Amino acid sequence: MKNSEVFIDGVWKNNPTFVQILGMCPSLAVTSSVENAIGMSVATIFVLVCSSALVSILKKAYANEVRIMGYIVVIAAFVTLTEIIMKAKFYTLSLALGPYLPLITVNCIILGRAEAFANKNGIVPSIADALGNGCGFFMALVLLASIREILGNGTWLGFDIVGSIRGFVESAMPSFLNAYNEITTPWVVMIMAPGAFFTLAVLIAIKRTIDSKKSQKA
Repeated sequence: MKNSEVFIDGVWKNNPTFVQILGMCPSLAVTSSVENAIGMSVATIFVLVCSSALVSILKKAYANEVRIMGYIVVIAAFVTLTEIIMKAKFYTLSLALGPYLPLITVNCIILGRAEAFANKNGIVPSIADALGNGCGFFMALVLLASIREILGNGTWLGFDIVGSIRGFVESAMPSFLNAYNEITTPWVVMIMAPGAFFTLAVLIAIKRTIDSKKSQKA
């Protein structure tokens, strides 16, 4: 398989969130806002790429019986580095992510790619695989967080979308203002745990429907 195909496979065909159903803890916990989702995704991509590259290089340096322990040591080192950088440069974001940032160490996506791919392939394909799965994770979390933040708070990355549209409606179509206010009442449930499960289920269903239609056409 070409490196480009390996990358695309991780982004869409075998998306870690929508297909493999991995990394559910951060996917559901930090996606109440897009900012948190981006922070978690970028941190995960950094750890995933670096750890996959190093595991690929060191795959013959440790005994097969202790390979899982070896993966965790490598991943933990990069997670620690990520924590230090985020606390130094993005302290508020690191506080918002809380314990979910160090929990990247045992993220099933990272451990899974190390075991299933990096341990059996060279450094370039391993980086392509890590980038593909990382970008797929990024896409899933940002999409999930966007839906939850817009419906739950009426904002996107802190920008008041509902308020901006309300101003336009009030000036251009004042007769529809009451109806708009009723429609755009925040769904508080969307920024709570039930909203996360519901939104994720809908997105997984949409992904499987698209794949099913593509396979039928093929």
